[in-house]
Amino acid sequence: MRICGYIAMVLLGYNVILDSLMVNASINLSTAVLIRVDQSGKGNFKTIQAAIDSVPSNNSHLIFIWVKPGTYSEKVVVPADKPFITLSGTNNKASETIISWSDGGDIYDSPTLSVLASDFVGRYLTIQNTYGSGDKAVALRVSGDRAAFYGCRILSYQDTVLDEIGSHYYSNCYIEGATDFICGNAASLFQRCHVHSISKNNGSITAQHRDSESQNTGFTFLGCKITGNGSAYLGRPWGAYSRVVFALSYMSGVIVPLGWDSWSGQTKQSTVYYGEYKNYGAGADRSQRVQWSHNLAAEEVAPFLSKDMIGGPHWLRPNPTYFKSGSITIKSHLRHS
Repeated sequence: MRICGYIAMVLLGYNVILDSLMVNASINLSTAVLIRVDQSGKGNFKTIQAAIDSVPSNNSHLIFIWVKPGTYSEKVVVPADKPFITLSGTNNKASETIISWSDGGDIYDSPTLSVLASDFVGRYLTIQNTYGSGDKAVALRVSGDRAAFYGCRILSYQDTVLDEIGSHYYSNCYIEGATDFICGNAASLFQRCHVHSISKNNGSITAQHRDSESQNTGFTFLGCKITGNGSAYLGRPWGAYSRVVFALSYMSGVIVPLGWDSWSGQTKQSTVYYGEYKNYGAGADRSQRVQWSHNLAAEEVAPFLSKDMIGGPHWLRPNPTYFKSGSITIKSHLRHS
């Protein structure tokens, strides 16, 4: 089963490479069309959604939507027919640019920000759903392929990040919630992220939804920091073939000794793939871990320790070198992520 998992990851990366090379061939990655959002009226638009709505369907240019600091109380959707959008805060501080909404109940209708398009980038944003406990309340839904998030804060209680489908990358993000707050069936790498549980009693950090051995999906947490206020499991299986790996990560005492929850039954224990590799901290002690989790060897964890697992080197793009506003092109001063 482990060998099959490795082959599946390699095939996933190969397919992503082919797709991204074909799509990116006609896109100028050095220059982006600049759209400014400013609530004071000094930008092109006062709301984020209005800026997104202005982007033509099936555009063939990079679009860089630069959002001025402030709290934007709106529900935002990036439609599937609007690829190559970057949505960015301005000061490299996610706490200064906030997208906030309060909605709960349906996992697909409640998100504050829904990314349905491919080749999306989010930078230095706080994305929050303030609904609180009691029902599903998604802050961020990612359903497009090849999406990346840098330095973002993503906050809710239940189902904070619906990491639904596609290949995704999260770098230096802060993700907070209590119940299944990183869930879905994407193939995603969380690198150097801070994951914080606010569950008072044995909540679950992940609920990965892989439901077939043939699906090339799973979550990897690499070099992350896991903290919390109460107690939490590393994950439980939403799908029968749920796959999650934590590697080289700090785990505070918030993690319960068993580590993983079977979700009210033992039927999935023989098919899930839950692995740990050289984690440290009080919560990383594996002496009482469930027997159906894996203490991975170096050769077993190798496919999960780089961006190759999501084909990232071939679709993760640098910040644009130039901005274009109308017929004027200006040089970018953005730091590369």
